[in-house]
Amino acid sequence: MKNFRKEILIIVLIGFISVNATCQNKEGSVSDSDVKVEKKRKKKKKKKKVKLPNIDLSHWKVTLPVTNENGKPYEISPPEILDFAKNERAKPYMYIDSTKGAIVFHAMPTDSKTRNTKYTRSELREQMVPGDNNTNWTFADGAYMKGKLAMEATTRDSQGKYHRTIIMQIHGRLTNEQRDLIGEDDNNAPPMLKIYWDNGKIRVKTKVLKNLRATDEELLHEDAWGNDEGFNFEEEVGFRKFTLEVKISEGKMVIVLNGNEFKVYKSIHIKRWGIFENYFKAGNYFQSRDKGAFSKVRYYELEVSH
Repeated sequence: MKNFRKEILIIVLIGFISVNATCQNKEGSVSDSDVKVEKKRKKKKKKKKVKLPNIDLSHWKVTLPVTNENGKPYEISPPEILDFAKNERAKPYMYIDSTKGAIVFHAMPTDSKTRNTKYTRSELREQMVPGDNNTNWTFADGAYMKGKLAMEATTRDSQGKYHRTIIMQIHGRLTNEQRDLIGEDDNNAPPMLKIYWDNGKIRVKTKVLKNLRATDEELLHEDAWGNDEGFNFEEEVGFRKFTLEVKISEGKMVIVLNGNEFKVYKSIHIKRWGIFENYFKAGNYFQSRDKGAFSKVRYYELEVSH
């Protein structure tokens, strides 16, 4: 009988020790898990990487949709444009989006209009010599511009169509001798090329001669030139990122969208345009005076070569 009791006591004791050990193991595992969770909570969130646009502004000046002290469009030329992000007057209209890695050009109807236009702009103007407008290029010299950009936002008109804007240009310019020859008071000449963001598509407009027999002197007058019918690329870019290339050589102009679609201009109109000097423009030349209208264009990359 004593042996039986002893065996029962031993069995109970072994069971108690086994249960106690199991509980201790469970407590230990819960504690480890808690520590791991706590460590995860203490880990700092990773900071978002700052992205900067791949654009050298040392050969560009900008015109913004705000007036200067003389009531004329506010401009920033090199070298001041290199610090545009610190310019308080520029900030609402030209600023860096460091989450996208782009310069944003913001334009809307204001009183800041350049001569011979009713529209406003937040737009770059090429300067081959920084700070100087008098050194430009001809088609015979050759020129190349490439941009990576996107429409960030734009308003709609009363019919529900998106407001359009000019995102790239080739602008003509009279030399001082040409200006004096035709009796003009400035060096302005027509733009040979306008590239629009138009309701989600890329539309190209160029100049054509009204009279193919016009003399060289007659060519210098703005009224010697009219507008062509325009051309739309097939791809709809919408609000997505896209690339545009403009390739210039003597008597020839090629526009390329996303490396896939090409529009080639090679005609008597291009050949005779060779009389003019030219410069590139890029940005947001907004094409509306509607109240409350605006658009924002992002430029990620912009390069020019000659």
